[in-house]
Amino acid sequence: MHPSSSRIIDLYERHAAAFDADRGRSLFERGWLDRFRALLAPGAAILDLGCGSGEPIARHLIESGHAVTGVDSAPSLIRLCQARFSEHTWLVSDMRRLDLGVRFAGILAWDSFFHLTPDDQRAMFAVFRAHAASGAALMFTSGPVHGEAIGAYRGESLYHASLDAEEYAALLAAYDFEVVAHVAEDVTCGGHTVWLARRAAEGT
Repeated sequence: MHPSSSRIIDLYERHAAAFDADRGRSLFERGWLDRFRALLAPGAAILDLGCGSGEPIARHLIESGHAVTGVDSAPSLIRLCQARFSEHTWLVSDMRRLDLGVRFAGILAWDSFFHLTPDDQRAMFAVFRAHAASGAALMFTSGPVHGEAIGAYRGESLYHASLDAEEYAALLAAYDFEVVAHVAEDVTCGGHTVWLARRAAEGT
């Protein structure tokens, strides 16, 4: 495992202000967010895992009428969210150990889940399932193939990892999620590999 895999939280905490300034506000993710929201009732509660500074994704969800609970491991990023959207819920927590005792209609892990090691990603599906209401929508980004990829941010190594598509599909099925849509390296979304799934309705 690359040593940068254990430094993600510290990196984002130290560079929180820079990350917020660098994060684009163009919302190129809008198409996928609209597909995600189409699976939700109006105003449905959303859990945003790895919410960052809340810009632009949480803002879009909030302005679309949703109640957002945002989770991030970097306290400085959560403080930015609290300052911007004080009427919503923002928690400093590691998504790998999250246990809120609450279920949500939508769960989002956009450009956050893929910073976890392969084993931690596998374990996250139990966390997704524990926080997903009956029929809940789940959307996350991954890599296109199995392996590690080391990027860079502000001169430091930035860790990413991915399972292969077959394993993601198997994990989703094992935890009662059905794949709604999956596109690898979507050219309409900045090359992101996106998974959109829905938890089976209870009693079906």
